[in-house]
Amino acid sequence: MWSQTPLNERLAWVKAFRKSLASHLDEFCELAGAEVGKPRVETLTTDLMPVLANARWLEQRARSILRDRSLRGGGVLGMGKSQTVRREPLGRVAIIATWNYPIGLVGVELLAALVAGNTVVVKPSENAPRTQAALLRLAQAGLPEGTLTSVEPTREAGEALLHEQRFDHVVFTGSTKVGKAIAGALAPSLTPSTLELSGRDSALVLADADLDLAARSLWFVVHQNAGQTCMAPRRILVERPAYAAFLRHLGLHAAGAQPRKLISESAAERTYDLAKAAVDAGGRSLSSVIEPPNGAWLRPLAIVDCPEDAPLVEGDYFGPVTAVLPVDSEEHALEVHHRCEQHLATSVFTKSPRAAARRLARRQGATTVTMNDCVIPTVHPAASIGGIGPSGWGVSQGEAGLLGMTRPVFVSVTHPLLRPPTDEQAPERVRQMAGFVARLYGAGPKRTSGSANATSKRADGDPAIIGDAES
Repeated sequence: MWSQTPLNERLAWVKAFRKSLASHLDEFCELAGAEVGKPRVETLTTDLMPVLANARWLEQRARSILRDRSLRGGGVLGMGKSQTVRREPLGRVAIIATWNYPIGLVGVELLAALVAGNTVVVKPSENAPRTQAALLRLAQAGLPEGTLTSVEPTREAGEALLHEQRFDHVVFTGSTKVGKAIAGALAPSLTPSTLELSGRDSALVLADADLDLAARSLWFVVHQNAGQTCMAPRRILVERPAYAAFLRHLGLHAAGAQPRKLISESAAERTYDLAKAAVDAGGRSLSSVIEPPNGAWLRPLAIVDCPEDAPLVEGDYFGPVTAVLPVDSEEHALEVHHRCEQHLATSVFTKSPRAAARRLARRQGATTVTMNDCVIPTVHPAASIGGIGPSGWGVSQGEAGLLGMTRPVFVSVTHPLLRPPTDEQAPERVRQMAGFVARLYGAGPKRTSGSANATSKRADGDPAIIGDAES
């Protein structure tokens, strides 16, 4: 029923959902705070506001994105034909939700899938079951029965979902390890997927950067959400002429850092152990403090003068710590950056952002590159988010994310009086057609073997250019 519902009615549901969500902000702030330890301001700005903005953007833009489009420029064989591409829903979509942005990520994915006309099954995160159950209840209002359903928020339910049910597409956000397991489970049935997996990215601070801006922007993302952001910088690479001054600016923020609650004690322990090992190897805590976690609580840290070969630099952790290293040049920075293959979003700070983007954006290997900012621009509803290689495949959000929840159907209508010949053609007719095609697509004039030019070339020992139609 939902796939056959006109787009205007689907967008009316989006509007109603948006208004309902906007009326329950306090409830969701309390739920996310209780389940994953998010402060109210972070739930509001990094979870709720992105979903609301995406809803309004879809209301304004989905009609244009999903409309039928005529295809032009078909050449001779396209004469007498009208070609149209339509967007049809994929069918049945599974969304395996994550916990670090328990409203924002699943909310954006859910909107795109439903606006495209799919039916959706959600497996909520075991770490945010009540928050995501409340979101699904709001979304189900106004939808035909069975359009949006969910399973239990357990690992076992997630495994059963993929092995016991058949889907047309699966969306997963989470770790690379789990993403690989999901890809393996889907391979036998050739079920396509969107996998948004871990990032272990870099921020580059060039010598000409506004260092106060760089320090403020980067530290904000390092400690935001207790560092549990897949696009947060795991390493900050600073060109050597700016290094000492950058540390002075960054130190003003690191000195006042208060402990943040991570999702688990084990996550806090791993993050701390890597930071401590980097200090033992020659790095130092910029705040002059490095204290063990208190349960799941850990004080955010910047480990500066960090050895390049320290495991902390590899970034395989999920917490409020970053490694800060001096580099001799942009090439040196890219070398360190590419020692890790997981890239989602990189950052560059410079007073010449357009020139730096031309030099560096392609070479950083990420889908998202932010100039003079970090992570925050990715919440723009028109900007798509996706990984490369070990950081996943496919994109969500934006035009590409919405189109990714559909499949193209190409419809061709041929005029009865302008059909191409389908019967056998005489040799002379074929030669005429070949000559016409050659001229149409840019071949130069033919030269015959008896031309003066051809004779001259043969006299000079050059091969003759023979334009005989039978050659």
